[in-house]
Amino acid sequence: MSIAENASLAANLSKSIIQSYDEMELPTKIYVPFVLGPAFLILLGTVVAAIVLDAFLLVRLLIPVFGLLIFASALGYPRLAVDSRRIEMENRFHLFVIHMTILSTTNIDRMEVLRKLAAEEEYGELAREFQRVVDLVDIWHMSLGEACRRRASEVPSESVSDLLERMAYTLGAGQGLDDFLLQEQEVLIDKYSTAYRQSLSNLDVLKDLYLAMIISMTFALVFAVVLPLLTGNDPTLTVALVIVLFLFVQLGFTFVIKAIVPDDPIWYLEDGYRTFRKKLLLISTVVGVALSMIFIVVMTLIFFELIPGSEHVPIRAIPLLMYMPIATSPLLIPGFVFWYHERQVFNRDREFPNFIRALGASESAKQSTTTEVLSSLRKKDFGPLTDSIDDLYRRLNMRLSTEESWRYFTGDVGSFLIQKFSEMYLVGRDMGGSPKKLGELISKNMSEIVNLREERKQQTTTLIGVIYGITAASSFAFFIGLELAIMMSGFDIATQGAAEVGPNVGAQLIHTEQYDILMLRYLIILVLIFNAFISSMVIRVSDGGHFGNSYIHFTALLWLGAITGAITQRLIDALIVVDL
Repeated sequence: MSIAENASLAANLSKSIIQSYDEMELPTKIYVPFVLGPAFLILLGTVVAAIVLDAFLLVRLLIPVFGLLIFASALGYPRLAVDSRRIEMENRFHLFVIHMTILSTTNIDRMEVLRKLAAEEEYGELAREFQRVVDLVDIWHMSLGEACRRRASEVPSESVSDLLERMAYTLGAGQGLDDFLLQEQEVLIDKYSTAYRQSLSNLDVLKDLYLAMIISMTFALVFAVVLPLLTGNDPTLTVALVIVLFLFVQLGFTFVIKAIVPDDPIWYLEDGYRTFRKKLLLISTVVGVALSMIFIVVMTLIFFELIPGSEHVPIRAIPLLMYMPIATSPLLIPGFVFWYHERQVFNRDREFPNFIRALGASESAKQSTTTEVLSSLRKKDFGPLTDSIDDLYRRLNMRLSTEESWRYFTGDVGSFLIQKFSEMYLVGRDMGGSPKKLGELISKNMSEIVNLREERKQQTTTLIGVIYGITAASSFAFFIGLELAIMMSGFDIATQGAAEVGPNVGAQLIHTEQYDILMLRYLIILVLIFNAFISSMVIRVSDGGHFGNSYIHFTALLWLGAITGAITQRLIDALIVVDL
C-alpha cells in the first residue's frame, strides 16, 4: 500500500472519529470535559510516573502504554458507540421492514403503523429511531415525508437511511405506504441475501486465516519447548508466554467471527413460560455438570489414595492426558439434549412457511376462523410441527384467548423466526389484513431466510472439520516437541573429544537442568483445554445456535486432543530408541 493510500485511510479514519462525536447520543460538550479530559490527564500522569519511578526499564515503558490505551479508548469510544448503533439497526432491519409491511397491509393508517413499530422494544435502536420520526410528526407537526428526510441524515446505518429517504420521496409523491413497502420487499430480500452471503464468504476467508494462525502458534509453542535446550532459557516461562499469546489469538478470532457472521438467532426461549423443553434442558445441564464435578472429585480422591481401597483401583494406569476428557464426558448429556432440540427447531423452521401459507390461503378461501381452518390443517403432515399445530387447535377450540394460544404455540416450538412471524401474522390478522397476502408474504421471506441458514450450516460444517483437524495436528506437534525435548534432555553428550577440551562442554551444548517436565505437561494439557473451550465457542458463534450445544464439541475436542497426545507419546517411545 502506497504512502498516499495510507494517508487517505488515516484521514478518513480521523474524519469518521470526529464525525462520530456529533452523532453519538451523549453531547460532545459533556463527553470532552468529563471523559476525554480525565483520560488525557491519566496519560500525562503515567508519563510522569514513568519518569519519576525507579524501576526496571520494561516496567517504566509499560506504564505510559497503559495510559495511552486508556486515552485511545476514550478517544475512539464515540466511533465504537456509533458503530454499535449501526450494527444493532442492521441486525434487525429485515424483520423490522417485514413487520412494517405486514402492518401496512392492514386497515390502520400509516402513522399508527409507525407508532406500533416504535413501541416494539425488541427492535432496539430501530424502534427508538422511528419513535423520533413519530415525535417529529406528532409534537413538531412535520409531515411524515419531511420527518423521514430529516432523520435519514442522522442515522448511522446506510440501509435505514436509504429506506427513510425513499419513504420521504414516495410518500411525498402520494404513493401509499403499503404499495411502497410491497415493492421494497424484493429489494429488501435481495439486499439481505447478498449481505448474508457476503458475511459467509468472509467467514470462509477467516477460516483459512484462522488455520494459518493456529499453525503458526503451534510451531511457536513447539519451538518454545525445544529451543531452551540450546539457549538455556527457562522453558516453563517461555511456554507460558506462548500459551497466553495462543489464547489471545483464539479469543481475537472469536470476536472477529462474532462481528462478521450475521446475527440470526435460532432459539426462542420465552421468559416465564416453563415448557417441557426448558425443563429438560435445565435438568440435563444440571445433571451433566454435577456428574462432571463428581467425576473430578472421585478421580482426585482415588488418585491420591484418600478413599479406603483406592490403592486397588488402577487409575494410574490411565494416561495423564485422559483424566480431563473422562471427567468432562458427562457434559455430553446436556450437549446431546441441546443438539437434538436444536435440530428439531431447524426442521420446524423448514415446515413453517408451508403451514403459514396454507393457513392464510385457507382462511381467505373459506372466510372462516383460524380454529375452523386448523381443524383440517392439523390432519396434514407438517413434520415436527404437526404436534404443535394440533396443540394450537386444541387451545383455540377450548376458547382460550387467541394471543395466549399462539404464545404457547411459539413457546412449544422454540424457534425465533416462528415466534416473530407468528406474532406478525396474528397482529396483521387482527387488524384486518388479508390472511392470504399475509401468509404469502411471511412464507416468502421465511423461506429465503431458511435457505440462507442452510448455506450457513454448510459453511459451519466446513469450519468444524478444520477445527477438529487442526486440533489433532496441533496436539500431535505439541507432544512430538515435548517428547523430543524430554529425550534430548536425557542425552549424555560428553564425548571423548569434549572431555579433552573441558568437562562442561556437553552441558554448554544442551541445557537440561531448567526443564520441569511435569509442569510442561500440565501447561500443554492447559492448552488443549483452552483450545477445546474456545473452539467450541467459535463453532457456536458461527452457526448461531444455542451455546449449550457447545458441550458436545468441547468434550469431543478434549478427547481428540488427549487421544492424539497419548498415541504420540506411545509412538515416540516405541519408534525412537537411542542407545548412548
